[in-house]
Amino acid sequence: MKKAKTILSLVLALCMVLALAACGSKPAEPANPNPAPVTEKTDQELADEVAALIDAIYVQERNENTDEQCAAAKAAWDALTDAQKELVEGEEADPDYFGRDTGDASKDDPRNGDEIGEKELLVVSFGTSFNDSRATDIKGIEDALQAAFPDWSVRRAFTAQIIINHVQARDGEKIDNMDQALERAVANGVKTLVIQPTHLMHGAEYDELTAAVENYKDKIPTIVVAEPLLGEVGDDATVINADKQAVATCVVNEAVKESGFASLDEAEQAGVAYVFMGHGTAHTAKVTYSQMQTQMNTLGYKNVFIGTVEGEPEETACENIIEAVSAAGYKTVVLRPLMVVAGDHANNDMADPEDPESWVSMFTASAKFEKIDTQIAGLGRIADVQALYVAHAQAAIDSLEK
Repeated sequence: MKKAKTILSLVLALCMVLALAACGSKPAEPANPNPAPVTEKTDQELADEVAALIDAIYVQERNENTDEQCAAAKAAWDALTDAQKELVEGEEADPDYFGRDTGDASKDDPRNGDEIGEKELLVVSFGTSFNDSRATDIKGIEDALQAAFPDWSVRRAFTAQIIINHVQARDGEKIDNMDQALERAVANGVKTLVIQPTHLMHGAEYDELTAAVENYKDKIPTIVVAEPLLGEVGDDATVINADKQAVATCVVNEAVKESGFASLDEAEQAGVAYVFMGHGTAHTAKVTYSQMQTQMNTLGYKNVFIGTVEGEPEETACENIIEAVSAAGYKTVVLRPLMVVAGDHANNDMADPEDPESWVSMFTASAKFEKIDTQIAGLGRIADVQALYVAHAQAAIDSLEK
């Protein structure tokens, strides 16, 4: 019996050998004596890949891949060495996108929570990626509104998706855009929605806001949009109102106090001029900047000048403001933003001494002045400005009862 099993095992082994031969098995090929070298990516190639990822999220439209794109851009940036990070340069990308220190994002509150209730106060801002300014200026306004209206749920929306993506990618903070915020209101069963824009005027951003709201008129029973900071625009440069007077008074008082003078008159006697830099716009609302200059003149603020980054209206362009301040005989200039937040425009377009096109550089290059100071502070952190937003929201709420 044992012998039979041994013979059977030999027969089976022979069959396996014959089967393998029949299948045409080939001997292993010799190793390639000259294998292709494994090429590593250069520092610039790695930096360019990150730049492309940043450019992909530097867009004004959110899409179904935005969250993944934001995470991918940050992960790729974190994988670079410090030297490689300095090489990041794209259509919009640069080392500052992730690398610039703009403050502690944890001090901010995106106010994107659910459990809203039936009454919501949605605060809509253009937005900023500068963390300190967002927490101080925008959150400052939101906090003031929540304190004034404790029975309302204060929520936030930004209109600039570019900024939303930047903050999300860099800091992991997710801020709702207008559609997300309005969809959140619908999903939470909001019955009354008051929208308080932090925009300066009835300009392009305000128009986009009201257009977005139209799509939700049949989804939320009651929606009302409050006035922006400076109120109604008016037809020409002579039109001023109580809102413009309030803003003019408080921003000048803050600037004078920060520069160490007891009054604007004392600063004027010392040869100091204050230049407030707004954004500027091609929108018909650009007359608002001219009206603010009228308001300063009406208040007797002869050493106060209104300019804009965009130079619209024309008389507000930097070179024209330089000439006006020089012609008036002032030798010291204090630059300060006429903007709700002290973000990119304030830090870069106004106050960056390394940028030859910044206002501080252009005023310096003119050689017409002995000293140029900058104050990087948004309107949103001023208590009187916050009170004005509260008043506008109250007026909108009161209109619901009429």
